[in-house]
This record gives sequence, structure tokens and C-alpha cells, in this order.
Amino acid sequence: MFPELLAAIEDDFAAVNRTIVEQLHSRVGLAESIGHYIVEAGGKRLRPILVLLAARSCGIRDARHIQLAAVIEFIHTATLLHDDVVDMSTLRRGRPTVNAEWNTETSVLVGDFIYSRAFQLLVGIGDMGIMEIMADTTNRIAEGEVQQLVNKMNPDITEAGYLQVIHDKTAILFQSAAQCGARLAGAAPETEQAFQSIGRHLGAAFQLIDDALDYAGDASAMGKNIGDDLLEGKPTMPLIHAMRNSGGAESELIRNCIVDADFCRGNIHRVIEIVRAGESLAHTTELARAEAAKALAALSATPPSPYRDSLERMIKLSVERSN
Repeated sequence: MFPELLAAIEDDFAAVNRTIVEQLHSRVGLAESIGHYIVEAGGKRLRPILVLLAARSCGIRDARHIQLAAVIEFIHTATLLHDDVVDMSTLRRGRPTVNAEWNTETSVLVGDFIYSRAFQLLVGIGDMGIMEIMADTTNRIAEGEVQQLVNKMNPDITEAGYLQVIHDKTAILFQSAAQCGARLAGAAPETEQAFQSIGRHLGAAFQLIDDALDYAGDASAMGKNIGDDLLEGKPTMPLIHAMRNSGGAESELIRNCIVDADFCRGNIHRVIEIVRAGESLAHTTELARAEAAKALAALSATPPSPYRDSLERMIKLSVERSN
């Protein structure tokens, strides 16, 4: 988490955390226990913070943004549970994943429980426009997940194709968090559209930096293993760029690592060296900075306030972070 973002919304953020804990209650003890296990592992909470800052920027007069922030965090948490099953991941936020600590079936079903709890909260908010946005958002996320699965072990994916996946899989939830926060506060259509753009480009920047950190970061700081995307057969932006811009032998090595997990395990350190030695990390970072610049441009069209100042800081931190 970035504590410097919370000064303007400290009380709201505390209320969101209380709501999350309250809404994890279940008559099935295992569901509640695992829900707490995931939520208490921490995380940056950028998506719910984005809801709060957008709503406050637009002058919200009630407390429904607290529930909306919890909705966004629940949807994000459910997607993580499902992602870890699909990817067979064993580490998340520095702790064993639910599928590693319990089992695959538990991870899937508790993910479903948290998803459905998010929509129960949405009904309580009582805004059909926001319900429609969030229904479309979860559908787009699912499409992005399926497309990522299709792209798995595919060395021929293009940069444009990959950018489409991250917009569908990651940026869309940032987009909806910002848009719905503004909409809930009764923002004018042009302001709501500006927040939609802020969220979309912020989310893309955040994911691109995540891609770079998967090759350049520190495992202990990130809470996951370096090179996990490659071991899972995921051709992310640094890998796509390195494959297209390396020498013939190096490019062929990367292709073989993408399509053959056993081969990859024996050569992953060499691929990481290739990515780090070339321009691929710089290229990925530049794409992220371009997305952040678009988010800042959209932010300039929103009303001045301490909340907007925090949003500006959030956008800048998205590309300056090291975990």
C-alpha cells in the first residue's frame, strides 16, 4: 500500500476495511476464514482508494462510496483467487496462495463466494447504472482471462494483442472504480468520462510496470517469484519485445521457453538476463509512462481539490514503484 495516498481519505479508508471484514461473514466457517486470509494479506488497495478519491473529488454527500470501494476490492480479490488456480501459482503477496495452502476446489469456490458477495453489496447501493457498469466490467474481465489463456504458450502474440488483454483483464477494473466513484457522486457526464479515462490509463500503466517488475524486481519486496509469468507460459510485454528485438539464437531461446515449460525451467535465468540486458524493460516502462501521461491529462479536466492531488500522486507512483 502507499500510505501517502491516504491522508485525504483516512476515515473513508478505515470504513472500507471495516466493511470488508463485516461482509466476509459467512455461515460457512471455511469461506469466512479464507476470505480473511486473502484480505489480511494486504495488497496495495489501489482500486478501492481510487473509488474513494474519485467520489470525494466529485463531492459525494453520502456513504455509498464505502460500499462501492468494498465491491471493487471483493471483485479484485475473487479474480486473484481464480487467477492463482489457472496459473497454478504458489505465492501471492508473500504468502502461500489459497490453492497451495488449501486446494484448488476451495480456491475456486471461495472466489465465487466473494464475487457473489460483491454483487449483494451492489444491490444495496441501489444504482442501476453502476450495476450495469460493474456487470459489463466483470464480463470483460472474464473475457480478458480467457484471451490470456488462449495466448498462453503462444510466442506469436503481438504487442497490440497483449495491450488489449491488459486493458480487458486489468485496466477495466481501475476504469470502473474511477468512473463509478464519480457517477455515485452525481458528477456531470464529462467529468464521469474524465474519471473513466483516468482509471483506464492508470490501470494499464500499473500492469505494464508489473510486467517489468516480473523481470527486474525483487522477489521479497514483490511477494512473488521473479519470472513467474515466463514459467506460466505468459508472453508479457518485456518478453514480447525481447523476442522481437534479440538476436536469432536468443529469440529462439525465448520462443522455446514460452512453448515448453520443462525447457523453460532449465533456461529461465538466461531469459531473464536477456530481458534485463536489452531495451525491453525500458520499452515497457516507456509504454507505462505514456499511459500515465494520458491519465494525468484526463485528471487536469477534473475539479481542483486535495483528492485530485492524491490522484495525481497515485498516477505518478504507479510508474515509480519498485513492488
